[in-house]
Amino acid sequence: MFPVSFEYLKVHSAEEALAALQQHGGDARVLAGGQSLIPAMRYRLARPAFLVDIGGIQDMNTLHEQDGHLHFGATLRDATVEFTPWIAERYSLLADVSRVVADPIVRHMGTVLGSICHNDPSGDWTAAALASRALITVHGADGAREVGIDDFLIDAFTTSVQDGELAVSLRLPTPNAHTQGSYQKIERKVGDYATCAAAVQLTLDENGLISAAGVAITAAATTAIRVAKAEAMLIGQRPSLHLLHEAAMEASLLSTPVADARGSVAYKKDMARVLVLRGLKQSLERLNAGVLELGATA
Repeated sequence: MFPVSFEYLKVHSAEEALAALQQHGGDARVLAGGQSLIPAMRYRLARPAFLVDIGGIQDMNTLHEQDGHLHFGATLRDATVEFTPWIAERYSLLADVSRVVADPIVRHMGTVLGSICHNDPSGDWTAAALASRALITVHGADGAREVGIDDFLIDAFTTSVQDGELAVSLRLPTPNAHTQGSYQKIERKVGDYATCAAAVQLTLDENGLISAAGVAITAAATTAIRVAKAEAMLIGQRPSLHLLHEAAMEASLLSTPVADARGSVAYKKDMARVLVLRGLKQSLERLNAGVLELGATA
């Protein structure tokens, strides 16, 4: 099947992109990597009349640390995150995600922020963004605004970006030396959408207590969701297997998956528990917390 006819504009600056988006309103869509939008257009699930291609804007293809945050430009490719050595060294959650998004071909074209803006219910980056407390900068006719990831993700394939607006960057708090994360995903085959996946990030204080926690699951509802009860349960506590199991159970209770070829509702809900538990354990392993010596099975 072929897409419906559309007009195409390749822009060279955020200002040019915004002008086009404001001119065409709801008829326009932004094209960055195109790994989600183009297939949707081919199957006529998306029918934009006007495509604004921002993929060639070089000053949006950025990855750097500044003022206590890691900054992603809107056209930063998944593969750049995957193959940047200092990301692997200091951002374990992001490194994990970057290796399992779809397949290598998609990762060399797809963009991190584009994936978050697409907000597929089974998307990988949305869960990681929730667990790491991401902030998205959106430009529009009234200037720039910054949106926390919890307010940014509205529903399946829907975010808080309005017609005529452009998400230009993503930033995440830089973790300290006592922070580690993990991304756990199950899929039928390499490149498939997640059957279920979990993003976890933990910080320990000088006394070995959990001082900060991020827990999120994807492919478990109409959008990736934060497991806030698990986070609250973990903070201020000393890690133990009992605590980890109790926190992981909250993911199962919160998830509302649908049955499909990847599994039943009961199976997916249990996988939410299992994957959060594995993520918590691996995060603590990476922190050399020692609690995992008590047991390793889910």
